[in-house]
Amino acid sequence: MRVRLLAVGTRMPDWVTRGVDEYRKRLPRDFALEIEEISPGARGKNADTRRAMALEAERIRARLKGDEYRVALEVGGKAWSTEQLAEQTERWRLEGRDVALLVGGPDGLEPSLSAQADQRWSLSPLTLPHPLVRILLAEQLYRAWTLMVGHPYHR
Repeated sequence: MRVRLLAVGTRMPDWVTRGVDEYRKRLPRDFALEIEEISPGARGKNADTRRAMALEAERIRARLKGDEYRVALEVGGKAWSTEQLAEQTERWRLEGRDVALLVGGPDGLEPSLSAQADQRWSLSPLTLPHPLVRILLAEQLYRAWTLMVGHPYHR
């Protein structure tokens, strides 16, 4: 199973890349995490936020593959414990589908894209900075994998 993170935002700081790569390299090939950066829509003083979100959604849709299980990461999604995430990833794996995790821009995911997702997941009720989300997500996916295989990382 491949897990692709389609995240709005480009040019992450080195500490983000290093943090994400640390967990990505620990994951086995059959549970690989790929990251695809999506260019954000224009924002500024007089920018149209809805238009920016629509453009980001269009860019995300262009990268989606037809049979992927789509999970929108949103504050309003369902919160999972680490154990529940491990159970969920095992379900995804047993379905035999790759997974696309969708992270919107500064204003979140465009509502129609969110509505098309198979699931909505909340990492936290807090608003998290997008660079930190990438590291947190990579670590939690690694932790979930260790639970699935009985590795002692999660104690």
